[in-house]
Amino acid sequence: MDLVLLCVFLPLVTVAWGQYGDYDYGPYNYGDNDEWVNVYRQGFNFQCPHGQVIVAVRSVFSKKEGSDRLWNYACMPAAQSLGEPTECWWEEINRAGTEWYQTCSNNGLVAGFQSQYFPSVLDREWQFYCCRYSRRCPYSCWLTTEYPGHYGEDMDMMMYSYDHYIRGATTTFSAVDR
Repeated sequence: MDLVLLCVFLPLVTVAWGQYGDYDYGPYNYGDNDEWVNVYRQGFNFQCPHGQVIVAVRSVFSKKEGSDRLWNYACMPAAQSLGEPTECWWEEINRAGTEWYQTCSNNGLVAGFQSQYFPSVLDREWQFYCCRYSRRCPYSCWLTTEYPGHYGEDMDMMMYSYDHYIRGATTTFSAVDR
């Protein structure tokens, strides 16, 4: 009887152990749904704990609050296959009221954001906090085109696969829509 149970459960334990590796860290934790890293028309600075990277971004838009957004982020430990973080830095500032495109330099991954709101242009400037790891991140980069589809849409973007990372962002700016 014990041999039969061992033959049934051994493959299950092997599969479960193999899935544990770098991939199964559970659901993303944004904290309480009412917790945002900013309030409308205010600046903020958000950084993941050391060794973690941004894996999810949530944002809601309000035209009446100065065409601004509330932001929230979720972090997870970087895959063990990337090694340890070797250095972290703040990238250059992306100015408010302009279109911009930026990725972390030096093969870095996004581990935080800093932003300031400017009421004169009803827009934010952004700065990325990037970290490089001891082993090169294997990647082929592409921009997602689905988040958000329109400037006023809410957004909830998650990296569904643990081997995908946020390396940068792009924005558009319209003097008409602000």
